[in-house]
Amino acid sequence: MPPTAFAAVRDDQGRVLLVRRRDSGNWELPGGRVDLGESATAAAEREVVEESGVAIKVTRLAGVYTDPDHDETCEAAWIDPVQIDTLPIQPSMRLRIVQALNEPDTQHIC
Repeated sequence: MPPTAFAAVRDDQGRVLLVRRRDSGNWELPGGRVDLGESATAAAEREVVEESGVAIKVTRLAGVYTDPDHDETCEAAWIDPVQIDTLPIQPSMRLRIVQALNEPDTQHIC
């Protein structure tokens, strides 16, 4: 399975950018496959723009995970972190979101 890169992006109001998967309807961090010859940073920045229309600059690594079973998205939204528990989110993605939101830096790659 090819490597993937996801980004935890927060706005000035503290909301986190999430996208909704087409296949399951679950919400997740924007991201996707790293293309051959592409860095994880470049892939995360590219995928966020493709999936949400939001341009970002990766500032730090938050984690490395080994279970990337994700698909294309159909929606993007800025979500208040207190709403995260009410959304349908796959457990491993929920862990990534929680860990990223607990980091002191608010814009970084997962």
